[in-house]
Formats: sequence, C-alpha cells, structure tokens
Amino acid sequence: MNSSKSLLLATVCLIALTSCAQKTDNSAISSVDAAKHQDLSKYSTAYFAAGCFWHEEALFESIKGVKEVYSGYAGGTTQNPSYEEVATGTTGHAESVEVFYDPAQVSYQTLLTVYFGGQNPTQVNGQGPDEGTEYRSIAFYTTDSEKKAIEGFIKQMTASGKYNAPIAAQVVPFKKFWVAEDYHQDFIAHHPDQGYVQNVSIPEIREFQKKYPQLIKPDHKF
Repeated sequence: MNSSKSLLLATVCLIALTSCAQKTDNSAISSVDAAKHQDLSKYSTAYFAAGCFWHEEALFESIKGVKEVYSGYAGGTTQNPSYEEVATGTTGHAESVEVFYDPAQVSYQTLLTVYFGGQNPTQVNGQGPDEGTEYRSIAFYTTDSEKKAIEGFIKQMTASGKYNAPIAAQVVPFKKFWVAEDYHQDFIAHHPDQGYVQNVSIPEIREFQKKYPQLIKPDHKF
C-alpha cells in the first residue's frame, strides 16, 4: 500500500471514530418506551440543538434538576423524520433535545449556561467534527420570556469580548419535536466504548463538568 492510500485509509478511520453520523448497532434498545410512561406533566420543558444529540442528551441529563431528556429532531418541515432523512441535510431539522426540568431546582437561565457552555458557540452549522445544517445550533423558545432570556444571554456573551466571532446559535420559535429512534436514546450510556463517544462526547462533557461542578448531579459519573 503506497503512502497516499495509507493516508486516505487513516483519514477514513479517523472520521469513523470521531463523527456522530455513522451506522450503529441498533440491537441495544433503550428504555425510552418505559420512560414515556413517566408522569412528566409537572416538569417544564426546554428545547435545544447543538451538534450531536447523543452529546446534548448526556450533558443535560447530568444537570441537577433535570428529570428526563430525549433525543430528537426539530427546526425543520419534514413530518416524522427518520435519522437517515435528517442526515441528508434536506429536512431542515437539526438534531435536538427535549429537556424536562424542575424550575424549582434549576432555572431556565442555568439551562442556557449549560447549553452555551457545552458547545463552541461561534461554530456555524456544526459542532466539532460534525458539520452540516442538521448539526447547527438552535435555541428554541416557547414563550416571550424564554426568547428574551436567550437574546439577553447572547448579548452578554457578545459583550464579554471572549469571542472573536459572532454567536452562531439561531433563536427560533419552537414548533414541533420529533422523538428520535429508540436506539439513539441514552446512546452514550448504552455505548460508552464507541469511538465517537470515547473520543468526542465524553471528553467534552467532562470538560464542562469540571468547569461547572456545582451544577452536576452528585451520583452522575462518566
């Protein structure tokens, strides 16, 4: 094998290890069906998109006051989209999460700290190695107060001088959340040794947890 072919093979292998968009073993089904039967009516909901939803789901599930998180799709027009359809970048949807939280334990403002603190807020149409509109950052709002909170947070980030590029997250009214396939739910918990999880998700989540230890559930481990 010549050097150019070796380099190409190494590049392909690296992408396979560090990309959220890849074939997975669907045999490990999560407990999402059982979780759907939980009474979550007393909890508030928040919706975010920021790259791979495996990462976002695990990050928010580690936060005190968060009861449940689902991976799914939002922001587009295609009805009942599949993972394969969203991955084409033609549905308008982004990989998103639905966060059920207790506002008596964690405020929406704190959720914004988690959301923006767990990503590169200036990266356009992607996060890390995951690129494309399906990985774009979106802060969805369901009320005027949420919209004001998001816009105020972005204004503060911009004024901080910490970033040398504009904040890329879109601020969009929430319309519909489509729950992703069962095998995507709690993906990191079911596949802790998977290449992308080991090389991208867990290191980034741990970095956030070290920065904000006061927000993390005491029994949460990675």
